[in-house]
Amino acid sequence: MSQNDPQWGGRRNDGPPDLDEIIRRFTQKISRFFGGGRTPSSGRSGSGSTGLFAVIGVLLVLWGLSGFYVVDERENAVVLRFGRYVNTVENSGLHWHLPWPIERREIVNMTEIRSLEVGTAAAGGSADESIMLTGDQNLIEVQLEVQYTLNSAKDYVFNNRVNDPNGRDLIVKPAAETAIREVVGRSKVDYVLNEGRGQIAEETKKQMQELLDRYGAGVSIARVNISDVQPPEQVQQSFADAVKARQDRQRLINEGKAYANDVIPKAQGAAARLLEEAQGYKQRVVAQAEGDSARFKAVATEYSKAPQVTRDRMYLDTMQQIFQNTTKVLVDQKAGSLLYLPLDKLIQQTGADAPAAPAPAAAPAPAPQNPDSASQDRGARYGR
Repeated sequence: MSQNDPQWGGRRNDGPPDLDEIIRRFTQKISRFFGGGRTPSSGRSGSGSTGLFAVIGVLLVLWGLSGFYVVDERENAVVLRFGRYVNTVENSGLHWHLPWPIERREIVNMTEIRSLEVGTAAAGGSADESIMLTGDQNLIEVQLEVQYTLNSAKDYVFNNRVNDPNGRDLIVKPAAETAIREVVGRSKVDYVLNEGRGQIAEETKKQMQELLDRYGAGVSIARVNISDVQPPEQVQQSFADAVKARQDRQRLINEGKAYANDVIPKAQGAAARLLEEAQGYKQRVVAQAEGDSARFKAVATEYSKAPQVTRDRMYLDTMQQIFQNTTKVLVDQKAGSLLYLPLDKLIQQTGADAPAAPAPAAAPAPAPQNPDSASQDRGARYGR
């Protein structure tokens, strides 16, 4: 039927459709379906009323059936009555609540590991979201990844997703930004860029959990990972030079430590050896001095008993020590002349003629007749 048909809703060609006529036609069709095909000519007949009540009953049944819902093992259901919290259904299975608009439900997955990113273009963040100020007044770009689960469906629905038509988490990301900026603001840029990533991530996780617990967000932070840390693009070359300088500095320090570890033990060993040698020399000298002293005391004791005999004996021992290492022989003669025998030359000549012939022994000095005369002769010979 065309909208320009005069019978369309009993309206004029230039007026709106007649709402009463539309309802009447719809009621007639429902009554025809439930009332055996009899169409009332005008008004409301008994069969038409019966059909209307049947339609209303079917609608009520469907409306009541809409209150049934299923909760999975991984989910919790938060039941709301006119927007006010009623209870949380944690048991899995089929459940029922008063149909909408009296009550409604919020199904929340409690075991799902949710994640969000801070400071990345994929997360829809702005260009300034990743720029942070360090404790030593340097700008740095930090990209953060957070993984979390839920511990309270009620807190999550009322304190985290409230007033958000898309059901997004409204607190977790601001809490992550606040925590990472606070931790980075207490750290130096070198610590953030190099060895401090793991510690910063742990401190950020702790700060986030404290903030979310304070707001009652019903969220448990599982993991915080710093995916990327770098200086701003405008100063990356300067930072690269600084990093290279630090690496060179560390390399030189390591080389110096290696050289020290090689030289110091050798020097300590040499010093210990010199100390041991000095200690040994000291003990030897002291022992020798003590021996000489003891021998001198013994000789002094004997000298006090027989001075002349002791002097003669000492003289003979000294001469024996002197002449046993020389090849020249001096023969003392009473006639006053000194005979010199070049035995070294004779031995060399004899050895050249007969190498197997033994060298002649030095003639011993003649023993004096008595000690006094021998002493007088030696004294006369050496001007004593």
